[in-house]
Amino acid sequence: MTRPTAGDTTRPTLVIGNKNYSSWSMRPWVLLRALGIDFEEVQLKFDSEAWREGIARWSPSGLVPVLWLDGEPVWDSLAIAEAVAERWSDRGVWPADGRARMLARSLCAEMHSGFRALRSAMPMNIRANHPGKGMSPEVEREIDRIVANWASARERFGGGGEMLFGRVTAADAFYAPVVSRFATYAVKLPPAARRYADAVLALPAVREWSAAALAEPEFYAPDEPYAAAPR
Repeated sequence: MTRPTAGDTTRPTLVIGNKNYSSWSMRPWVLLRALGIDFEEVQLKFDSEAWREGIARWSPSGLVPVLWLDGEPVWDSLAIAEAVAERWSDRGVWPADGRARMLARSLCAEMHSGFRALRSAMPMNIRANHPGKGMSPEVEREIDRIVANWASARERFGGGGEMLFGRVTAADAFYAPVVSRFATYAVKLPPAARRYADAVLALPAVREWSAAALAEPEFYAPDEPYAAAPR
């Protein structure tokens, strides 16, 4: 990997993919923006010249997201969340309460490694509108599990606000792409889950990301199983 020059990484620098499609990129971007942490954005859109020329330079894994801190790359959204928590320990990346913190980390880890049927059948596509597409018994079971996770966090630790642990934490950033999927595919949610999903969609950081996603014209076929390629 050819490292970026020092001038490229004076500020924390987050390397992301398409805002319309890249759920992995959305997580750390929303987290940093929601917590008021200043950063530089480098966007490498999928299957573009910028991607082909830049991904080896910016990403040791060949994937996004990557957060550069002090000239060192941190890749993978979960590793980025932990690096941000360590660097900005006063911003509340994780809940202050120890039990809540354990649950928040577990929820993020489950989101990070699980729900594969949902990811595959309902890829993130903020620009699209596909009511009912992708639903199957397996996907429905995963949605039920997500709703149960939300309910557990909200009932036990959500009394201080509208987020899973009251105020915004990494857990909300990790579930923001799922919330966007529920909107795209018009997933029916129970009232408490719907209120939480609406609160996430109303977060300024999520609104900013979504507005940029809606403005992106690129069509990336691997994430468009329910749409014909534009002519």
